[in-house]
Amino acid sequence: MQKSTNTILTVGVLSLSLPLLVAIVGYLNRPKRNISSSLAILTKNYPQVDISLLKAIAALMDSTSGIDKLLRSEIGFDTSVAGSTNASGDDQLKLDISCDECVFANLRKSQVFEIGASEETPSEEELGGIGYSIGFDPLDGSSVIGSNFSIGSIFGIFPGRGVLNRTGREQVCAAISCYGPRTTFIVALPQINVVREFTLVDGSQWACSKDNIQINKSKKVFMPGNLRAINEHKKYASLVRLWMSERYTLRYTGAMVAEVNYLLTKGGGIFSNVSSATSKAKLRLLYECAPIALIIETAGGKTVHEGDDKSVLDVQVDILDRRCGLAMGSALEVDLFRKVFF
Repeated sequence: MQKSTNTILTVGVLSLSLPLLVAIVGYLNRPKRNISSSLAILTKNYPQVDISLLKAIAALMDSTSGIDKLLRSEIGFDTSVAGSTNASGDDQLKLDISCDECVFANLRKSQVFEIGASEETPSEEELGGIGYSIGFDPLDGSSVIGSNFSIGSIFGIFPGRGVLNRTGREQVCAAISCYGPRTTFIVALPQINVVREFTLVDGSQWACSKDNIQINKSKKVFMPGNLRAINEHKKYASLVRLWMSERYTLRYTGAMVAEVNYLLTKGGGIFSNVSSATSKAKLRLLYECAPIALIIETAGGKTVHEGDDKSVLDVQVDILDRRCGLAMGSALEVDLFRKVFF
């Protein structure tokens, strides 16, 4: 019986084409990526960064893997509302609340966070640790989750206690998680001027997949949020017409993280979200705009507030629900936005 089995296996291998055999051997002998837990891979990639900050980032990576599990469980396709609304008046999905709880649990477990506030829990919550405070959106794009589009999480870490009356420039770290065909975590550390991407492997381990993300100075890709505002906002309408006449490529899904992730991984473009009298700004400065602005600027891009010719990082979080219209992306594309608007 053993001889017969070996003969079948031998015949099966011999029947494979030579190119296929070469491909199989190459795959089996491929260099293995460095795959490890969140804190282990962070200490390897950032030996010069303080361990307390690495523990804070590790808590965000652990939150990301936890949310990834939620999205791929039965909870993930339950898009029913929870019967509650957040401070913005948006109906909360059961998934929104589960993801919020997941992040808060990991923040408390890390013991390095003092205060946390989220889009779903918009108050400064005690976290029991020492070192940092955080503003975050646990599930950006939940309104499009039923269509199975990519969605994400957004995090901004501040040193010390509290997030109110601070600017995005005070952040020591910011990150986005993108849940799509892959689950990725892009993190910016301005102290060493580096933006890196990590990819979740096997549900709980991480590998560095992009070592140094940089945004090109110009790229003809536009991602226009709140497009209904062009009915009243003449400058926004003019800019959109200019983009189209210059044959820019349109990319837009309705989830901010997905747009920004595209901009970062494809090397540029411009994301805009402009308000008007009846189409108000919806993006929150603390939970969305400030963290992403830090990532964009650390990667070599620019950001600008829609109503004031200054960086989004210089806008103060005077209330937790402060809204913000903006543009961000490639430096020359943002300069064009500024030329039209100011």
